[in-house]
Amino acid sequence: MKPIAIFRHVVVEGPGYLGEFLTSRNIPWQLIAIDAHDPIPSSAAAYSGLVFMGGPMSVNDELPWIPQSLALIREAVALDIPVLGHCLGGQLIAKALGGLVTRNPCKEIGWWPVAVADNDMARAWFGDATTFTAYHWHGETFSLPTDAVPILSSPACASQGFVLGKHLALQCHVEMTADMVRDWCRVGAEEVGSAKESYYVQSVIEMNELSERYIPDSQKIAAVLYTKWLSGALNSAPLRVMTSL
Repeated sequence: MKPIAIFRHVVVEGPGYLGEFLTSRNIPWQLIAIDAHDPIPSSAAAYSGLVFMGGPMSVNDELPWIPQSLALIREAVALDIPVLGHCLGGQLIAKALGGLVTRNPCKEIGWWPVAVADNDMARAWFGDATTFTAYHWHGETFSLPTDAVPILSSPACASQGFVLGKHLALQCHVEMTADMVRDWCRVGAEEVGSAKESYYVQSVIEMNELSERYIPDSQKIAAVLYTKWLSGALNSAPLRVMTSL
């Protein structure tokens, strides 16, 4: 099969658990490191799917790779090539398809619960799960593109995820590993400190301590989502999930 293209926008926000998931299933994938000045592919047709990871920048920033990424997402959707976005990646999908990315009412940083929407599309992606605790690190949020179906929300952020056909956009981070949490806390310690009065911003110590409790279940949810998303990339019947909730 053609590889999955994974776009990294900053060195500490790599594929994480997604890379482990794909490798363990012998799914080929290619890292495109925007932070290392890798060029945006000229076409989505060379890939089975596109995945956009997170980053501290805004999709509204004037960065040369953002219009190129938006155009690539639109091409992939037109070609029925599945697109997956995590946080910044979800915002890129939303903006590419006509949604707006704006400031969230508050910053949301740390391990916070999200609720799975009560609709058929959410159940198709999450199965019987109704809630789980996800990792968050964002100050912006997206509106839904036309025909997108909301699938997740949290008390701090109403738009935590949507589905549009084969395409999945997430505001939260299901790709986390313990090492990633430690790296983000180290790099983002100043941001956390400056927002420490916010109810939805946990301390660096708290986030690292909670990782041991929440990462296993977060990765089980991720496996369900990635399996469903890959079924579109492979143009076959849904893959059997190799872990259970």
